[in-house]
Amino acid sequence: MLKKLAISAVAALTLSAGGALAAGANGHVHDVDFSFEGPFGKYDQMQLQRGLQVYTEVCSACHGLKFVPIRTLADEGGPQLPEDQVRAYAAQLDIFDPELDDTRPRTPADKFPVGGDPKAPDLSLMAKARSGFHGPYGTGMSQLFNGIGGPEYIVSILTGYTGEEKEEAGTTFYENTAFPGGWIAMAPPLSGEDVEFADEHSNELHHEAEDVAAFLMWTAEPKMMARQQAGFVAVLFLTLLSVLLYLTNKRIWAPVKKAAKKA
Repeated sequence: MLKKLAISAVAALTLSAGGALAAGANGHVHDVDFSFEGPFGKYDQMQLQRGLQVYTEVCSACHGLKFVPIRTLADEGGPQLPEDQVRAYAAQLDIFDPELDDTRPRTPADKFPVGGDPKAPDLSLMAKARSGFHGPYGTGMSQLFNGIGGPEYIVSILTGYTGEEKEEAGTTFYENTAFPGGWIAMAPPLSGEDVEFADEHSNELHHEAEDVAAFLMWTAEPKMMARQQAGFVAVLFLTLLSVLLYLTNKRIWAPVKKAAKKA
């Protein structure tokens, strides 16, 4: 018995050590309390507008949002910019028009441009594609209440630079505690105070990272709030239907049960 317990203890310690090594290899992703998490969560309109500003002034130089129509910036549940601001924002972005055989200003009907760096990944689905500590590996209930972990991954990457650098094969790598393997080829995109927010919100590094991560979550799930509301109504309807079916069943079978008892 003691021998079995000793073997079990050694196995548990080995698994724990292996898990710790695996966690280190995968990078450290820390929790962030976003307003849109949970079954009743919703996007913070002002945070999405600040995130759009961070993306536009910093991230768009390399990364694109090629799956996101510009007109959705005015949609309810999103940044909800006024129509004139959406048109003005679109007009700042050029697009090549084959019919004109020349470039023209974009309209709200167009989509965001692709990134300026062909090696930089498009950010349209980044928050959905990347998993954090909850991720697709967690249970459905965990994802429902805690989120999928993608925005947390983005925040952790943006704030995980240590300042250490190394060069391999002519490429400079930067140490990052959240990136798998610990080294990333992307230079730190944010340093804090990169933008000036109109609402005088703090522009410290972690605030800028959280704002742009929330915006990227919206680009990946623009209809999340509408879907949650529809799901909530469906649950209420099914609950009411279950109660009515239960009461109907009792009413129909009550005479039969009384007759059976008398017999």
